Amino acid sequence: MTGRRATPNKSLKLLNNARGQLDAVVRLIHDDAAHVDILKQILATISLLRRSHTEILKKYLEECLDEDNPKGNGENRAKVLAEIMKYMEKNF
Repeated sequence: MTGRRATPNKSLKLLNNARGQLDAVVRLIHDDAAHVDILKQILATISLLRRSHTEILKKYLEECLDEDNPKGNGENRAKVLAEIMKYMEKNF
């Protein structure tokens, strides 16, 4: 398995877990569960989504900074890094 496929598979596992937790949140709401239990499950789901996001971003950065990757050199590298920084400023 290549490095390129390892991260998406890990991310997909995290996303599938998040989906399962989100389904559990919906069931808790339908079952009129305690608010604190619902909130805990939502935070757990958010955590899984962040971990998946981080895995994908990490792989993206590795590819952009790889000097053997023709798409990761020169002006394209600077453009991609500027794009990522702009995104990070907006969203974090």
